[in-house]
Formats: sequence, C-alpha cells, structure tokens
Amino acid sequence: MTGKRDLPAFACRCGCLRCLPAARYIRRNLCRTQRSAQEGRPDWHPHSMLDAGSGPGTALWAASELWPELEQVPLIERDDGMVTFGKQIAIHARSRIVREAIWQKVDLLGQWESEPKDLVITAYVLNELPAPRRETLIDKLWSVTADTLVIIEPGTPAGYSHVIQARQQLIAAGANIIAPCPHNLPCPMAGNDWCHFAQRIARTRLQRQVKQATLSYEDEKFSYIAASRAMGSPIKGRVIRHPQIRPGHIHLQLCTPAGLKSTIVTRKDKEAFREARDIAWGDALSHS
Repeated sequence: MTGKRDLPAFACRCGCLRCLPAARYIRRNLCRTQRSAQEGRPDWHPHSMLDAGSGPGTALWAASELWPELEQVPLIERDDGMVTFGKQIAIHARSRIVREAIWQKVDLLGQWESEPKDLVITAYVLNELPAPRRETLIDKLWSVTADTLVIIEPGTPAGYSHVIQARQQLIAAGANIIAPCPHNLPCPMAGNDWCHFAQRIARTRLQRQVKQATLSYEDEKFSYIAASRAMGSPIKGRVIRHPQIRPGHIHLQLCTPAGLKSTIVTRKDKEAFREARDIAWGDALSHS
C-alpha cells in the first residue's frame, strides 16, 4: 500500500505528478465556487453528485467538505493514471464520501449513462475539447443534472470563452445562472476584459520544485458558472476585481443586474462599509 509520504513518488510512477500542484488549487477553487453557488441557493443541500472528468477526484474532496450528507458519488475519468492515483489518495481521506466513491474509467465523449444528480461538476475539461464536442458534452451534462451544474475552467481569455459559450448554451436550454452572474443577460464584459477570479494558495516544497518557483504562494485564476433548474436568490452584484481600500472609503468594481458598475463605499454608510471592508474579489454584494 502506498503511504502518505510515498504519494509523490507514486504520482511520478503513474504519470500524474502534474496533478499534485493542480489538485490543491482546483480543490480550493471548487470550494470557493461551490460556496458562491450556495450564496444563490442558501438553503440548498445536494444529496447526489456526479464528478464528470474527475481527474484524481478534487471536486469530490471539495464537495465532501461543504456537503457531508452527500450519498455515494460516481466519478467519471478516462485516464488510468488519474483513476489509480485518485483511488490511492482516497484511502487516506477522512470523509466516507471520498473513500466510498465509485470510479468509472469512461471517456466523457463516449457512451455513458447516469441517473440525474442534484449536483454535476465538470472542471478543467472543456478547454481540452473542440467546440462541437464541448456543445455535445454540455448537453449531456445538463441532461443528467437534476438541479445544478457547475463548470470551471482556467481563468484565461480562452477558458472564459469556453465558460461564456457554455453559459449561453445553458440559458438557451432554460437554465438559471446562479453564480457568479447576478443575471441571465448577456455578459457585459467585452474587449480585452474577461470574467475570472483568483485563489491564493500556499506552495508546498514539491510545488516549488515542480514549477521551479521561489515564492511561497501563487494566485491561480479561474472562470466558472453555476447553472440551475431553480431560481437563485437575487444579489446586488458580484465583486469582479480586488477591492481598493483607501482611508475612509473602499472602491469596488461590480457586475450587477444593470451591468458593470464602479462604486465607492464610504464610512457614512455604516452597514455597507462594514460589508465592503470584509469583502473579497469574487464575493457577492448584498448592499448597493
């Protein structure tokens, strides 16, 4: 049996070393993304989930922290190395959900079936596919989504373009976008701007070695949508850039139901200022 200390060596043997740096930040991004989706549905607690294109199971690890009531979760992954590595690290999980996951070695573009699940997640998959296959996969994933579908891609212009295309396709299919967008209208970002968010994570020694990096942290960027068959709770806006904190006021860049908005929150508005003081890039804003 592979012990915890042997996992890096095991990852090298199965060709999955690249997933060690990636898995940690994907997991953090997923936690943040799922919390954003939860903002739109604060009373929603999924009981079933499908991880489509699971890699080593990072989405499941994140979901198990947020929703420990999840039932046995199927994970679909075509790569032998990822499946093997995912099973090995799952042995050491505290969560029963992770340890008892059902691994299916299947190509997402091939023949596979699933009962509708409350939550369907696909992360860092669309960027690997040509446009026609992305559309086919999104249709398939939506067909097995009983409630909410979460799509996550790299926070690059290309990753954002894949997310925005999926967003348009899902809205046309009747979905409601509950995060990060505060509306179902066309995305107001244009030109050289694109919707993305960032997650700062600490780098392990292994990550620094793999990336030949010197900093003890990195800011990983991602784009995402959470599309639901139910309506989400309305929000005033989403913070789309790092808040600029100045003496006596805070400058926020927002995406709102009326479009992009730049606003300054001053100490005079005590309640709004208190919220703005603690808000971060990617958070929902409850006060205008």
